[in-house]
Amino acid sequence: MRKNQVRLIALAFALQIVFPGADRQAVAQDGKSAYPAMAPLDQYLISDERSEIALARSAAPGSISDGAEVMVLGREGYKIAVKGTNGFLCIVERSWGQSTDQAEFWNPKMRAPHCFNAQAARTFAPIYLMKTRLVLTGKSKADIAQAIATALNKKEVPALEPGAMAYMMSKQQYLNDLGKVWHSHAMFFFPGDMTKSWAANDPNSPVMMANDPEERVTILFVLANKWSDGTAATSNIP
Repeated sequence: MRKNQVRLIALAFALQIVFPGADRQAVAQDGKSAYPAMAPLDQYLISDERSEIALARSAAPGSISDGAEVMVLGREGYKIAVKGTNGFLCIVERSWGQSTDQAEFWNPKMRAPHCFNAQAARTFAPIYLMKTRLVLTGKSKADIAQAIATALNKKEVPALEPGAMAYMMSKQQYLNDLGKVWHSHAMFFFPGDMTKSWAANDPNSPVMMANDPEERVTILFVLANKWSDGTAATSNIP
């Protein structure tokens, strides 16, 4: 079952979970994607800044997120809405957090609260913030993928620091049109493709992971039995 679960996960920087069938649902019967292009920017924005701050903080327990820096999305990109004190960064990622080959890359309904620790905030979040800037300047998915590759090749983004991780424990997440909400979980980021060294494709392996070749990172998932507010979290994956 683990092998099948690994195949369920496709994600990029945003680490947004894409369930089997999610792409099929996003593709119309005539074979065209339901989200062929970016929607009007207003559909991706959250008009009430306080609501976006609260949603971002819901990614992690209050003992963490209350002291975190919070960024919110505006027309010019993300801006700091709350100064932090503990090194964590909470943010609500939009659909372009996933890889450019995903059918819901432009889905304006997606909301993925993340709370990155200091290492991830310094060395992993910059890729998503770069993608956001490219999106807001009207770049195509092909242009975005090429820009990521160039930035990584030229070391224009920081090398991933050891210990980089993030919380995704918000019960308010909307990750795709099919599953909407996934497990409450934490993620640990590792450079490169760790699939073989972790033997994560073995059907009896306890390791649940995903490799994102576009951003050259492997993510280890640690599932939680509670949401960030302390209520019980149930799985919606068979």
